[in-house]
Parts: sequence; C-alpha cells; structure tokens
Amino acid sequence: MKHMKIGGLMTSNVVSAVPATSFREIAKLLAEHDITGVPVLDEDDHVVGVVSESDLLARHELTARDLMTTPAVTVHAEETVADAARLMVRRGVERLPVVDVEERLVGIVTRRDLLCVYLRPDTEIRRRIREDVLTDAMDLPGDAVDVHVLDGVVTLAGRVRRRSQAQMLVELAERVDGVVAVVDRLSFHEDDTRLTSSTRTPHDFSW
Repeated sequence: MKHMKIGGLMTSNVVSAVPATSFREIAKLLAEHDITGVPVLDEDDHVVGVVSESDLLARHELTARDLMTTPAVTVHAEETVADAARLMVRRGVERLPVVDVEERLVGIVTRRDLLCVYLRPDTEIRRRIREDVLTDAMDLPGDAVDVHVLDGVVTLAGRVRRRSQAQMLVELAERVDGVVAVVDRLSFHEDDTRLTSSTRTPHDFSW
C-alpha cells in the first residue's frame, strides 16, 4: 500500500546554522525567514543539533554550539509521514531535519507540514481505500464494500466472506494517509479467527 513519504513533503531549501553562529545571527535568521528553529550543521553537512525559539529565549549572547539541543532528532526522506508524526510526538519536537543515507541534511519538516496530510480531500481518501486497500492489498473488487468518507472519518459497511478480511480492511484503512478514524460496520459470513471465550476482548461483544 502506498504511503506519503517525507521526501515528498519536506522543504528542501533549508535555513541552517553552524556551531559558531552567534545568538544574534540565529535570531535574525528566525525572524527573516519566519521560522521557529534551525538545524546546526558540521563541515560535512551532518546535523549535530537544533536551535529553536525556546532555546534562544532561555539564554543570551551565546553561539549555536551552546544553544543547540543535542543529539538532533532526524528522519530519513524515505520514512512515512505517519512514522515522522509519531517520532515528533514521542520526542516532543516541533520539526525534524531530513537526512539522506549518509546522514547529510536534505530538507526539513515541521508539524504544520505533517498536518497538511490531514487536509486530504475525502474523495481522494475514498479513492485510495478502494484502489490501495481493497484492490491492491486485499485483492478484492473496488466495490466489495461501501466506503464513505466525511472530514477524514471513514465508514466501512457491507459483508465480506471472512472475519479476518473485515479486520484487515479496518486496519489497512486506518493507515491510509489523511484518515482520522475508521467506523467499522462490516459483517462477515464465516468467523475464521476461532476466538474462544477466554481470549475475547470487550470489543468482540455486542453491548
């Protein structure tokens, strides 16, 4: 299944600093380019740290070497948007320098960039579920189930042959870029999961 990669979302013209860049120069870069942070690069373009607005507010008259947060949290261009979003949340950062296979800076992504994915039109999300999930991943006809999308919330309705297929459809739909949530209204002819009462979870019961 296709996922949007960071390489297609990042800003490639990156404003950066070097360890010797002064406090004033960094503040000027942030103001001139209307950004909230810059990666700090060594002589080989490797990311050695990141200086953010909060770093500047905490200290005065220092260089990037003194101000930067290390080690830098980076992401590779081939990683998915979902992976990058999870990394940002886990590490509590607002931006991620994007590096190539040699760990050299090639771009940068911000939380704002990642949020743009969730502005994907409902019609495009519906098409991706039909083509990428139903047809390509599940080898089912594109109209095997009803797919409704409203404001990024996907509702799957209809009947499939096996319970495992219904579960897989929901799991794959949740991974489609732009999907906020999936409402499962699928039914099935055959329960091939062989769940016993001892292994059933509250989700498996009808309340």
